Amino acid sequence: MATILVTGSNRGLGLEWVRRYAADGWRVYATCRHPQQADELQRLAHRHANVTIHRLDVTAADQIAALAAELRDRPIDLLVNNAGVYFEQWDRDPFGSIDFDAWEQTLRVNTLGAVRVTEALADQAACSERRLILVITSHMGSIADIGSPRSYAYRSSKAALNAAMKGIALELRPRGIGLLLLHPGWVSTRMGGDAAPYAPQQSVSGMRQLADHFRMEQSGRFYRFDGVELPW
Repeated sequence: MATILVTGSNRGLGLEWVRRYAADGWRVYATCRHPQQADELQRLAHRHANVTIHRLDVTAADQIAALAAELRDRPIDLLVNNAGVYFEQWDRDPFGSIDFDAWEQTLRVNTLGAVRVTEALADQAACSERRLILVITSHMGSIADIGSPRSYAYRSSKAALNAAMKGIALELRPRGIGLLLLHPGWVSTRMGGDAAPYAPQQSVSGMRQLADHFRMEQSGRFYRFDGVELPW
């Protein structure tokens, strides 16, 4: 049975990854910070015996180590680094009143969190058949695409994530592990808001197509969910 692990799976895109792969019969390790409060995820796990829920805060090194130890001998075909935060959305961080504590937390979650999880679970990816890691990033991390001010914490966290994962892709290549950086589009989730043009189902469907047709020469590259390659 093919296996997927998803971080931040209690709502939005993460929940849609779980829903889609559970329905297709994959073994799904769904992780989130507060499993007992993840009502919809709990209902999914109740309906699908192939879904298990695991507590994981991607900023907590001890929780990441515990999960890696729990899954020590279990291959992970597809690792989806989805967990992320965007505290200053809707232009709430004008220059002169930046919340630097929130910026530091954004970096801890969006950048260091994904790197920590990838590092901890690389062995499980290496012993799988597919050996693919997905990183949910954002076009807002594209320095070439910055055309407006603000969102400094989120933009910088995703730019740093892109740079780190570009290098990690090179490090993982000799082990046969591929890595894709994916922009999910502007999606109607709690983060994206109701005005977003895409539903989670559309976004995840597109990203899954990229995962299903992945080739190793794409490793370390940056794509929009519809397959368009994005600039750094």
